[in-house]
Amino acid sequence: MFLSPIRFLILLLLLNFVVSGQVLRKIKERVRELQLQKAKQSLLTSTVSGKQPVEHVKEGKIKQPLDHFNRQVIKTFPQRFFVNDAYWQRPHGPVFLFIGGEGPIFEFDVLAGHHVEMAVEYGALLLALEHRFYGNSINPDSLETENLAYLSSQQALSDLAAFHQHISQRFSLTHRNTWISFGGSYSGALSAWFRGKFPHLVFGAVASSAPVKAILDFSAYNKIVSLSLTNEAVGGSDKCLANVQEAFATVEAALMGNNAGKVAKDFGCCQIPKNLDDQTELMENLADIVMGTVQYNEEWAGLSINKICDVMTNKSEVYEEEMDAYKRLVQLAQIYRSISKEACLNVSHEHSVNTLFDTSLKSARKGERQWLYQTCTEFGFYQTCEDSSCPFSGMLTLREKTKLCSLVFGISQYSLPGRIAFTNTYYGADNPQTHRVLYVNGGVDPWQELSVLHNRTRAGGGDQTIFIKDTAHCADMMPDRAVDRSSLQRARREIEKHVAEWLKAAAWETTEKLMV
Repeated sequence: MFLSPIRFLILLLLLNFVVSGQVLRKIKERVRELQLQKAKQSLLTSTVSGKQPVEHVKEGKIKQPLDHFNRQVIKTFPQRFFVNDAYWQRPHGPVFLFIGGEGPIFEFDVLAGHHVEMAVEYGALLLALEHRFYGNSINPDSLETENLAYLSSQQALSDLAAFHQHISQRFSLTHRNTWISFGGSYSGALSAWFRGKFPHLVFGAVASSAPVKAILDFSAYNKIVSLSLTNEAVGGSDKCLANVQEAFATVEAALMGNNAGKVAKDFGCCQIPKNLDDQTELMENLADIVMGTVQYNEEWAGLSINKICDVMTNKSEVYEEEMDAYKRLVQLAQIYRSISKEACLNVSHEHSVNTLFDTSLKSARKGERQWLYQTCTEFGFYQTCEDSSCPFSGMLTLREKTKLCSLVFGISQYSLPGRIAFTNTYYGADNPQTHRVLYVNGGVDPWQELSVLHNRTRAGGGDQTIFIKDTAHCADMMPDRAVDRSSLQRARREIEKHVAEWLKAAAWETTEKLMV
């Protein structure tokens, strides 16, 4: 069906009312909302200038097998996708596939972004496919643990292959239509893996901030957070990091010294964290404010590394009054709550766990339960703080993270290392045997530690890398902005160069085959 411009803009506005999860997820959702708002502004500009790409967007659903690997399972689920053919040079123009990750896809995924700008230039058909069991692509049998057995990256890649066949038939595509895949974060890894496992279907892949290496104890995440807080190019300093460390040590000491009531009042908590689980929840919430700000530095309004360090070091005149590190962290939490419009910080561990047990459709759209399941069965990615380089609290332990696997899904903590080892063996970790995959990473993005950072040559075209020293998570995927750092603008030109080379190489290969 066609979406009217008015309906699309209403959908964009409604997204501001998505129910939030934990702090890091809330920041991620806020970044997504800002991206949608920017897309709306871009679309309004396009409509004023006479262009109406929204009218070319179609939403569809494909029936996917619940299990691609067992033909005795005949059940299916509906998987949502979007198509935008506004720029497509029929019939042989390329196909740009945006891969969904651990959350819903939106119309804007085929209307705005760097991949859309390239689609305009190269006359590409734009597609976006939602990941199984996220957004509106939910298993009709619900998200009970036994049904989550069909949620995996391997099944998701097979969904992509089936979708390739569906679209090829629907639009009468041939080998002359070159497919390029795009994704960021988990979906960036899927983009790389799709190219690796189905090289006959996708000619090249852009993998932005892609954690292709699974890891149980992701302590390196907070090591990069520490380094980013000292990075002067983005407003950090050694003093900033030292004050953050001091502040968290003071909070932990206060909790251990039976001063939980005062701490709760200072940080505006919804409850007094009386037991260890609630106290750990508080420490994680406070750490998330810093971690989320670093991960999405300069990509969401209100907080940035520069702003954190303003607050924590008296760097600007706004914070001239001398305060100790603890009070500065209190102030930082107040700023976060003001920006996120939270009356208080929820530090109830019981509430967080109950949310993960919720299998309703409303909860499913947030994706928290599904993503936890994938971390328990495939990836790990647990951001701990037991390493000395971590600036937060040693209360954030691997044991605390992994016990949820057993509690929520009945998955033994002892089985996790074997599951993660399988993932790395299956995909190749950070040394995958693929080619024509472009890995793009930011220098202040903690996820760079699990991606591919060095070029690797191989006959027929090697994997390539782009490292943007002063940008954060998936920053390259956004449309060009005049305010973007010059390093980010150069990186986008480099991405465009690689895509152009792939399309040229694909055209040459097609010509050679036709001449035989």
